[in-house]
Amino acid sequence: MYNSRYNKTIITEFLLSGFSNFSAMGHYLFTVILTVYIFTITANVFIILIVKLEQRLHKPMYFFIGGLSFLEIWYPSVTVPRLLWALLMKKESISQAGCITQFYFHFSFGVAENFLLAIMAFDRYIAICKPLRYTLIMNPDTCIKLLLGSWFLGFIAVLVPCLQVSNLSFCSKNEIDHYYCDFAPLIRLSCSDTSRVQMLFFVFACFVIFSSFWIISLSYICIIQTTMRFSTSSRRHKAFSTCASHLIVVILFYSTTIFMFIRPTTGDLLHLNKIISIIPSIVTPLLNPIIYTLRNQEVKEAVKKVVQKIS
Repeated sequence: MYNSRYNKTIITEFLLSGFSNFSAMGHYLFTVILTVYIFTITANVFIILIVKLEQRLHKPMYFFIGGLSFLEIWYPSVTVPRLLWALLMKKESISQAGCITQFYFHFSFGVAENFLLAIMAFDRYIAICKPLRYTLIMNPDTCIKLLLGSWFLGFIAVLVPCLQVSNLSFCSKNEIDHYYCDFAPLIRLSCSDTSRVQMLFFVFACFVIFSSFWIISLSYICIIQTTMRFSTSSRRHKAFSTCASHLIVVILFYSTTIFMFIRPTTGDLLHLNKIISIIPSIVTPLLNPIIYTLRNQEVKEAVKKVVQKIS
């Protein structure tokens, strides 16, 4: 749309270039990503059903695992179906309103996952360091409030940066070098002064990531100190085994998230961001249920029991 007052073209839609550089492999990419996405949804739904149906898994730890699986159904669903549509139909355009909406939900689910991982670390801290008070502190009412609170904070916290981005003006260029509406490539296209928005988003990202990571780190420091005082190695092994799955998920999630957001949003690494973002957006939601299934004996036994019932 042309605006004569400012003598420039105002952008009303964007082009998500996605993986257009691999257009010759479009159908192969579509098949691989679709397969991963179907397995992701199926695996996470299966984990939720296992936690719901199996009585022995009616514990706070598995309640939060079920909550994480529910989150991992929606997190990739914000970006992957749009990517699959683009790969299949060769349609890269997305309206500005659609782009901002995708931006909001993608980051809301991401922030909610940060808070939920911190809550899961706190749960392990109470279970190992204060076992006699565990059932009193982590009662069903508290668990529900913590889970819903992580979602509520996620959706509220992203409102301010989302409104800031939606108020920017976009003109001339409209091609986003990404498969979804990420912050950095959007900022690059704006013809407004983005210094304030970039600073706000950087502070926001630091607060969300490091506050959650601080809670996780502090929880595990206390867990390690407590387990080192255990009299037998079997008790130490049992304590660490209940934390192993969560630690692997934390390492996968934060290693990519910190690289992507705790650094300047301008530079020559934006294309690398697109590649790395596949891990938290597509790969991790698939790996999480697998990790929790393979690393947890109670979950494995529950899975066998449910499969035998189905058979």
